[in-house]
Amino acid sequence: MKFKQSLGQNQCIERITTSHLVVGIDMAKETHVAQATNYRRIVLTTKHLAFNNAIEGFKKLQRWLLGLHQKHHLDKVIICMEPTGRG
Repeated sequence: MKFKQSLGQNQCIERITTSHLVVGIDMAKETHVAQATNYRRIVLTTKHLAFNNAIEGFKKLQRWLLGLHQKHHLDKVIICMEPTGRG
């Protein structure tokens, strides 16, 4: 079963193109942290984005993403989230 799962995961990875913005988010109880890279995992920002677990925080994330889209001329986004293991 693991083989089929990794095959599907590899197919998803192969669909990432030069027009994708890839954002990794460490999710925590109150404050989340995001970092943006391109399809080659080259970091696109000089500093990560910290945002609160509230509507204002997610609006901040949205503005940040829109700015990165415009600055780097990217038209697709992939957001990956994982728990930090901290409260």
